[in-house]
Amino acid sequence: MAEHTATPPGRAVLAARCRRAVDSEWFGLTVFTLVIANAGLLGVETYAGFAAHWHGPLKVAEHAFLAVFTAEVVLRACAHADRPRDFFRDPWNVFDLAVVTLAYLPFARENATVLRLLRLARVMRAARFLPQLRIIIVAVGKSLPGTLSFLLVGTMLLYVYAITGWVFFAEKDPEHYGSIGRAALSLFLLITLDGIGDAVRGGLEISRWSLLYYASYVLLGSFVLVNLLIGVVISSLEEARQLEHEREEQPSADGCETPDHLRERIATARRALDELEAGLALVGAGSAASQSPPASHASPATADPPSGRPAGSPVRV
Repeated sequence: MAEHTATPPGRAVLAARCRRAVDSEWFGLTVFTLVIANAGLLGVETYAGFAAHWHGPLKVAEHAFLAVFTAEVVLRACAHADRPRDFFRDPWNVFDLAVVTLAYLPFARENATVLRLLRLARVMRAARFLPQLRIIIVAVGKSLPGTLSFLLVGTMLLYVYAITGWVFFAEKDPEHYGSIGRAALSLFLLITLDGIGDAVRGGLEISRWSLLYYASYVLLGSFVLVNLLIGVVISSLEEARQLEHEREEQPSADGCETPDHLRERIATARRALDELEAGLALVGAGSAASQSPPASHASPATADPPSGRPAGSPVRV
């Protein structure tokens, strides 16, 4: 609350206007269309003949895209003028700012390869406007720790089976098991089950025990490990979907809330007011009943005489 009061009025008005523009549907659709057009332009430039003939217009189009994306980032930054720190709390804002800023640096503009990679990074900005794609990207990032553990277990399994294959098949099949490197490469290709039939037939010509070797490797490598990796990715996908759902429900950066959340709060407030009015009505009725005087039934002996003389005083004759 103190942050809102400390914000200058001009910055607050600028942030409100820019935020309305950034949150509008037409703004997101326009930027998404420009991102797709920029990706198409980058693909067209891979044709040498077309790029050489239209070199000038393509260069102008690239500068135009860079100018538009720069204006977009500036507009998004102005939408956080009242809270500058909130701009950097969104990873997509940081990514957009980095991609646009690096394009202006001398080393990027002088290096065609770096510039093309930066332009290619703009294609990833399309995920900002596609919630499902954004969920998948977040899920991939969250699955990295589990994937590293999977790679460690897979490397150990591959190493053990490579050493075992070198011991048993090196002399008869040096092309595939002549060294630890060749054995590991052959087994890595067998994870996809491509060529497993030829490998089993070649192993049976050497020893019958090779069937157990390949069967256990396929069972552990192709089925168990791959399914474990799929489980890690699916778990990360569910977590990313939950985070996206919470992100959509939480209030926006300017303190405004979603229409559904506001309607829910209004309904709750109305129910509270109705209960409060009912309680006040009951309290009022109880107070009125307790404050009303009871009906008096005075006896003739204690009633005051009409003349106003005190009761019980002697009567003079």
